[in-house]
Amino acid sequence: MNFNLTQIPDRTKKPRTHGLTMVMDKGLSLEEAKNFLSVASPHVDILKLGFGTSFVTPNLRQKIELYQAANIPVYFGGTLFEAFLIRNQFDDFVNVIKDYGIKHIEVSDGSITIPHAEKCGYIEKLSKIALVLSEVGSKDAEHIIPPYKWIELMNAELNAGATYVIAEARESGNVGIYRGTGEVREGLVQEILTKIPSEKIIWEAPQKAQQLYFLELIGCNVNLGNLAPHEVISLEAMRVGLRGDTFHLFLDQA
Repeated sequence: MNFNLTQIPDRTKKPRTHGLTMVMDKGLSLEEAKNFLSVASPHVDILKLGFGTSFVTPNLRQKIELYQAANIPVYFGGTLFEAFLIRNQFDDFVNVIKDYGIKHIEVSDGSITIPHAEKCGYIEKLSKIALVLSEVGSKDAEHIIPPYKWIELMNAELNAGATYVIAEARESGNVGIYRGTGEVREGLVQEILTKIPSEKIIWEAPQKAQQLYFLELIGCNVNLGNLAPHEVISLEAMRVGLRGDTFHLFLDQA
């Protein structure tokens, strides 16, 4: 950090296993990605090329190599995995992963229906070649999953080989663990935490109020995902009590 302040909470250090910040790149240019890294690189742990953007992104290989050179793992959004799967191109997906040197894979079923045993089978296969992040929850706001089912799915996917489970919210933060208004489904979250270790969950939290909720609930080293690139520094300041929302949260605790 740039100067000394006491009573700053103890953040985990990179490479982190928890306290992760996952950022979604939805179409930055190479120059924009370089500028982003010049500011945010110390605070970014994983970078997702959102949904299926990698299919249409110019200079894709150069962008992936740029992030990897900054020691930031890159992965394709789960929607791309689903797009290959629904076209019966799973082997092609694996070849693409290997070709681009991708070491993290998101397995999701937010847009298509995959029998859960089959999904766990994909997790098991892919965990042999990469670190798997498995997304739980539907992108369909009408599809409400009860808390016991979230827990059951998360446990099964971790047991199948996922290193982390991602709690679905979309890039807008208005489905899955949130209501349509963006409000946290607090009972759901708290029930999940009775059975699933917080270090194993990445909470998609694109909105500031959602980030604040999890910082207050779990602490500065909660795993948060779907951050916009321009929000990374703001989030890191909020994590350590240097934004108005969390100013008093960690005083006398560090």
